[in-house]
Amino acid sequence: MHIPLRKRWQVAEPISETVAANLSGYPPILQQLLFNRNITTLQKADLFLQASGSIHDPFLLKDMKAAVRCLLKAIDSDEEIVVYGDYDVDGVTATVLLVQLLRAYGAKARGYIPNRFDEGYGLNTDALEGLYQEGIRTIVTVDCGIRSSREAEYARSKGITLIISDHHEPEAELPDAPAVICPKQPGDEYPEKNLAGVGLSFKMAEAILATRPLPGVQAEDWIDLVAIGTVADVVSLTGENRSLVKAGLKKLQNCQRPGLCSLANAAGLNVQTISSHDIGFVIGPRLNAAGRLESALEAYALLMEGDIFEAGLLAQKLDDQNRQRQELTREMQEEAERQTANANGSELLFVVNPKFNMGVVGLVASRLAELYYRPSVVASQGPEFTRGSCRSIPEFHITKALDQCADLLVRHGGHAMAAGFTVHNENLAALAQRLMDIAHRELENKSLRPVLQADMEISFRELHPRLLSYLDAIEPTGLGNPGTIFVSRNVQVLHHREVGNDGQHLRLTVRGDGIVHDAIAFRQGFWARQLPNAVDILYSFERNYYRGRESLQLNVRDIKPANQPD
Repeated sequence: MHIPLRKRWQVAEPISETVAANLSGYPPILQQLLFNRNITTLQKADLFLQASGSIHDPFLLKDMKAAVRCLLKAIDSDEEIVVYGDYDVDGVTATVLLVQLLRAYGAKARGYIPNRFDEGYGLNTDALEGLYQEGIRTIVTVDCGIRSSREAEYARSKGITLIISDHHEPEAELPDAPAVICPKQPGDEYPEKNLAGVGLSFKMAEAILATRPLPGVQAEDWIDLVAIGTVADVVSLTGENRSLVKAGLKKLQNCQRPGLCSLANAAGLNVQTISSHDIGFVIGPRLNAAGRLESALEAYALLMEGDIFEAGLLAQKLDDQNRQRQELTREMQEEAERQTANANGSELLFVVNPKFNMGVVGLVASRLAELYYRPSVVASQGPEFTRGSCRSIPEFHITKALDQCADLLVRHGGHAMAAGFTVHNENLAALAQRLMDIAHRELENKSLRPVLQADMEISFRELHPRLLSYLDAIEPTGLGNPGTIFVSRNVQVLHHREVGNDGQHLRLTVRGDGIVHDAIAFRQGFWARQLPNAVDILYSFERNYYRGRESLQLNVRDIKPANQPD
């Protein structure tokens, strides 16, 4: 069993008197939670706590008017329109949203999602040529295309109207297309820069419906898909993203989409209480499983399906594929850890194996980054090309590092914390060495220990059911708006035992201030043989649903012997 790195705890500074006065209309604990999230005025607090749904005008997005004009022209000309997406959850939900909206106008619209194994990420000229031969003359990308200048030029040469919508970081040269929608491009005035791909699809839907209203149809009809794709893509859950997800969760809980209802049932979820955590750890992985193992078209078909019986069959298949994916991930992770055993303190981990499944390398890279707190690259080597996935840590912008290796790469792209690339095998060794050199230069003088943030220290006396209403107000949580975390000191351990496969988790009963709570510590079974009688714990306070019963528990994220320095 791997024993993780010792972590640093960082408890937020107490709220200032000025901000406390500004937020005096809210309970003191909620004031502190808002302050920790940089919400310092009553106006900001009201917006954060009450906003639900769309906030900003879609036409603030550069080229939105041009995109709407092109799509309405194609609809009026009775052209077939292809929505070209991506094989992850964000791309699939974005594709479904736009296809269904266009069909609501009577358009001949269909989705195209490239195969991860045969085509790789994003636009490719073979796909464009194939669609051209089928007579397609209008293509709109979702969640891809912002770095596809060569493919955009190819489309232009064929007379294809290419509309690009993508939320990823653009290169210095933008694709030459009739419309490029990306809030991160120079000159774009849209206030929310961190929309997911499905968020941009939603904005396109808003813009089309505002230009040509359709009785009985509104963009909010698809806001459940926005919640799914936004959370699954791990974009910042602040600002408009959080507001969209909040509204989307309400629609999800009404269970109006057969595919999502069936998938929740197959996973054993109570759809009426579904949360952003459930999307991230239950729904998202199952939708992703299809694209990781075979084809994302099965996830697309599930979300498009209107028949509950057919949706049930598709959902069960995705659930089965997710189990296969879990086993494959475990096997690959064990092999990756064997290969990193001799990393000799490198600031960056780089693992390549021809047997690795390309659909799972990102998950393995995430686990390595979490275990060792190092930027991690995991790649699958083919006969001619190697394709890799990267996951990073806050101290290292992985996509900017790849930008410094652009001369070695066929293609690359991503975010600060996650990226992907394709490289000719002849350049693979040079790429690995250059990335390691960049990481060494940027990280050698930094203390690379994971930091766990906590909202406040709290006594067990304050852990009462009423507190949960304050925690609910912070939801939905995710990147940029983390779940509420507390620290309690000098807690007495009354009982503990290993649970789960191979005893990897720890079940505890703890007492503080004379009050007893049950607790679970995932992936911390290693403590079972060395747990002191008195500990400090860092945890979340939550409801636990088990076999139809609700109870309160502590979800312990980290444990330290009592009074040990953070």
